[in-house]
Amino acid sequence: MKIPKMDSIEELARFWDSHDMTDFAEDMEESKSSVFRRSDVVRVPLTPAEHEALRRLAATRGVDEAVLVHQWVQEKLRGS
Repeated sequence: MKIPKMDSIEELARFWDSHDMTDFAEDMEESKSSVFRRSDVVRVPLTPAEHEALRRLAATRGVDEAVLVHQWVQEKLRGS
């Protein structure tokens, strides 16, 4: 059996809930570089109405709310 390739964290979580990593030892390799990208997190308090508007706007653009906010910050920092 091979480790499945999937993009969904939920699907991966379900897979690893029912499988053991030791069963896939021959497929594992040590990573020479950082696997997880570290980032700073800034909490932004929003009213329920602001959060709903953000959620709807992100959905219409097909992105996650955090992705949309990050794009806005990048635009503002570039001065556009």
